[in-house]
Amino acid sequence: MSMRVNSLLPQGRGTCGQTVTEHACLGNCSLKSLVQSPLIQSHQAFVLRLSSRKTRGAKIRPGTVSPRATVEPRQYFQGERKCAPLFENVGESLPSGSSEWRAVPDIWKTAAEQYGDRVALVDPHRQPPAQITYKQLEQSILDFAEGLRVCGIRPDQHMSLFADNSHRWLIADQGIMAAGAAAAVRGSRSSADELYHIFTHSDSVALVVDNLELYNKIASRLKGSTVIKFVIVLWGSKDNLQSNVNGSDVPFYSFDDLITSGRTSRQALAAVASSGERVQYDVIRPDDVATLVYTSGTTGNPKGVMLTHANLLHQIVHLGSVVQPQPGDRILSLLPPWHMYERSAEYFSLSRGVTQVYTSVKSLKEDLARYPPDYFIAVPLVFDILYSGVQKQLAAASNVRKQVALTFLSLSLKFVDFKRIQEGRDVTKAKESFTPVEAAKEWAIATIGALILLPFHLMAQKLVYSKILASIGIKKAAISGGGSLPPYVDKFFEAVGIRVLNGYGLTETAPVLTCRLPSNNVLGTVGGSLPETEMKVVDPDTGNIVPPGIKGIVKVRGPQVMKGYYKNPTATSKAIDSEGWFETGDLGWKVPSSTVGPARMCGGLLVLDGRAKDTIVLSSGMEFIK
Repeated sequence: MSMRVNSLLPQGRGTCGQTVTEHACLGNCSLKSLVQSPLIQSHQAFVLRLSSRKTRGAKIRPGTVSPRATVEPRQYFQGERKCAPLFENVGESLPSGSSEWRAVPDIWKTAAEQYGDRVALVDPHRQPPAQITYKQLEQSILDFAEGLRVCGIRPDQHMSLFADNSHRWLIADQGIMAAGAAAAVRGSRSSADELYHIFTHSDSVALVVDNLELYNKIASRLKGSTVIKFVIVLWGSKDNLQSNVNGSDVPFYSFDDLITSGRTSRQALAAVASSGERVQYDVIRPDDVATLVYTSGTTGNPKGVMLTHANLLHQIVHLGSVVQPQPGDRILSLLPPWHMYERSAEYFSLSRGVTQVYTSVKSLKEDLARYPPDYFIAVPLVFDILYSGVQKQLAAASNVRKQVALTFLSLSLKFVDFKRIQEGRDVTKAKESFTPVEAAKEWAIATIGALILLPFHLMAQKLVYSKILASIGIKKAAISGGGSLPPYVDKFFEAVGIRVLNGYGLTETAPVLTCRLPSNNVLGTVGGSLPETEMKVVDPDTGNIVPPGIKGIVKVRGPQVMKGYYKNPTATSKAIDSEGWFETGDLGWKVPSSTVGPARMCGGLLVLDGRAKDTIVLSSGMEFIK
C-alpha cells in the first residue's frame, strides 16, 4: 500500500509548527507559532494507528489531530509528491548506487556525504549569528521541503521568494526546489509594484519574505486581489509575528515553524517506511523549471526567465573548468542571491566543500580582513569600489609616502604591460599582423623592459602592495561578472598581484557563458566559452557569421540557455531561434588566432564592445532596458 500525506491548508490563519524546538545552529529557536500544528501532535497517534492497522476506523481524541491536516495511509495519488531522486533516496529510475545529479538539490546529498561536519555556511551579521555544517544544511533543506508539502505546496507550483542574502535564503531556495516547486525570486529593494507583478505574473500560490516589513510593503496590493495559501517569514521575532498578523486571513509561518513541521512529518514518513508501507514519489526531471528570475527594465514589465535544473547543473559542473576550489576554502558572499551569477557560483562552490561567509556592502571592508577569502565573487562595481578605497588611502598618506607609492605603481603598471607582450597576452595588438621578425623584435623589447623594471616591481610588492593585499585579503582569485571590468581597474589589480578573472553571461544563460582562466588571464577579454557552450558572432543585418576581429552580435547555444520566458512565447521566439541559438543582444568580436606576436595566446577569446540595441548592462551587473 502507498501512503498519502494529505495536508489541506485551513481557510483562516493556521500554522505548520506548534512549538519551535532547538534547531542546531539556525538560531532564533525561541519563536513559537501562532496556532498549534496538527503534525506535531499527530505523530504519536499516527504511529499507533499504523501499528493497529485500523487507521480509517480509529477513534482520535478531540484536539489530537486537526481534520485540516492529516497523515493517513491510502492509495497515493501519482505525482502529488515530487523530489530530487538522489537527494531523497527515491531513485527508482537511477541505477543502483548512482551518484549522478538529476536535479539541483541532489548536490546536497553528495556534499553531506563528502564534507559532513565541515562548516558550510557562516552568517555572522544576522541575529543570532549562525554556523552550519554540510550535514546540518542537508537536513535543514529536507525539513524545509517537507514543511512546504505539509503546508500544501504541490509539485510544479510556483512560490515567490522575496528576501536578501542569508543562510536561510539558501535553505528556503533549495527547500522549494527539493519539494518539486519553483521560486520566483527578488530582493527587498525592489519596488512594491515590481514585487506585486512578479508574484502575480509567476502564478505564485505562496510567499516567502525576508521579514514582515517587506511583506507589509506589498500587503495592500496583495489583499483581495490574489489568493495566497500562506506566508513564510524568514526573520522576525515572536512579538512581531503576533502583533503584525492579527486580523489577517493569511496563514503566517516562521522559518522555525516550517523546519519543525517538516522534521516531524519526515519522522512520520520514516515510521511508515519502517513498517513496510511505501511512499510514492514522482522525481524531478532535468527539464523541470527550477526557478523563475525576472529581468529588470526601466520600461514595461520584467520578463520571467525560466531556468531548469539542467541549466543550473551545467553551471555547477562546468564552472570547475575556470577555478577549482578545495574543501575548506573560504568564499565571501556579497551579491544578492537572486542575482544568477551569485546563485550559480554559490551552488558550484558549495558543491566543492567550501566555507561560505555572508557579508554586505556595509561590512565588506571589515569582513575582507576578518575572513580573508580564497575566492571572491562580485560585479565590476564592487572592484571599482575596492580600487577607489585604495586610492583614498593613498591620498590620505603623507606627500612622501603617496609619491613613493604612486611611482612604484606606475612602474609596476609598465612592468605588467611588458609581461603581457612577452607572454603573448596583449589583446590590444590582436588586430595587428606581425611577421616572425617583427614579433621577435616586440618580444625582445618587452623582455628587456620587464627585466629592467622587475627589481622595482619586487620592491613595490614588499613595501606597498603587501599592505594592499592584507586589506583586501583575496588569496587565490576574484571573479568578476555582469559586465566588463574598466581597464584601469583590471590593470591595477594585476599590478598589485590580485588575480581577477572576468566572465560573461546573462540571466537567460544561468548565467555564465565565458570566463578568463587563471592560466590565460587575458585582460580586455571575457575569456573563452565554458564546456558544451557554442558561440558565434554574426552580422546584425544578414545574420551571417563574421570573421574573427570583426564586430557583430554575439549568439550562444548550450545546456545553460533558458527554457524560455514565462507566459511569453513571442519574446521567447525572438530570443531563441529554431536551432536553439540565443541572441544575447551584446556586440563583440572574437580575437583572431596567431602563432606569433603579442596576442598569440588570445586567439578565440571574446571581447565585448557594447550593446546591439535596447539594453545596457551596468557595472553593478544589472540589465536595464532603454
